[in-house]
Amino acid sequence: MRRYLSNLLILFFMLPLSMYGCNASHGEGRNGGIEQPSAGSLQSELPKVYLMKEINSENLIKVYEALGRTAKGKVAVKLSTGEPGGHNFLQPALIKDLVQKMNGTIVECNTAYGGGRSDTESHRKAARDHGFTSVANVDIMDADGEVELPLEGGRHLKKDIVGSHYLNYDFTVVLSHFKGHAMGGFGGAIKNISIGIASSNGKRYIHSAGASTTSWGNPSQDDFLESMAEAAKAIIEHCGENILYISVANNLSVDCDCDSSPEDPKMCDIGILASLDPVALDKACTDLVRASDDHGKIHLIERIDSRHGMHTLDYAEKIGLGSQKYELVELK
Repeated sequence: MRRYLSNLLILFFMLPLSMYGCNASHGEGRNGGIEQPSAGSLQSELPKVYLMKEINSENLIKVYEALGRTAKGKVAVKLSTGEPGGHNFLQPALIKDLVQKMNGTIVECNTAYGGGRSDTESHRKAARDHGFTSVANVDIMDADGEVELPLEGGRHLKKDIVGSHYLNYDFTVVLSHFKGHAMGGFGGAIKNISIGIASSNGKRYIHSAGASTTSWGNPSQDDFLESMAEAAKAIIEHCGENILYISVANNLSVDCDCDSSPEDPKMCDIGILASLDPVALDKACTDLVRASDDHGKIHLIERIDSRHGMHTLDYAEKIGLGSQKYELVELK
């Protein structure tokens, strides 16, 4: 009994350390938090986030294979084709081998803010001009309308409104460019499957926190962030286990690929990360930004924190999308 109480006290004093994310030396498994007294049990239960620091097409395939989940059937690869004028989006040469290995189709939906991708014809031209149509077929999923996905227990949203073509796919690969975002603080896996898969009307529905499909409205910042997480929940529940998440943390501008004139990155690239847990993946990306020795990180951290961006993950975890505690596994 005395030993048992002693172990509990040790655990109690260790818990606050978990809030600081990944602290182990390079080349070892690292985790974002401690919940169980048994270290062996902990390693088996925490979601894994795989990291490769060198960013190239070969390593993109390696982190995908490390997940142990094969993209099969008709595969949708959700990425941003990039706003005309922008240049930080994931380059076709980087993603080509992975997309073709999966026999995937690059999927997008039209934007809700005007610009060069707000209608299908312009969006297809942007994808072609940026080189994506030379890699794979590109499907603008709301070209022929939209459909509603059910959403249970949403505080703000009663449904998710997505491009009608999304129902044609058996498996979703969420291939995100992790970076800052003017409204959300950062863009990663959760934003990519919520705002990214939503139709134009669906995007407005999320931005307005469920108030409108014709206007962005004027919700509180936290309500908007929570609505993104709720829309992501609808996608995750629709897919079941037929989904995985890969994020490339490069060209770390404070601005999104939806910006036609993004600010140049102020910090160095971090690497390629992958997980079966979108919350863990987004948290690992933000943890690695904060842990970086690069002084330029202060700009991206300011963007994330000034928009209360971490609240997205707090709420996503609360509604069951994943865990902010994870094991970081660096691959060679």
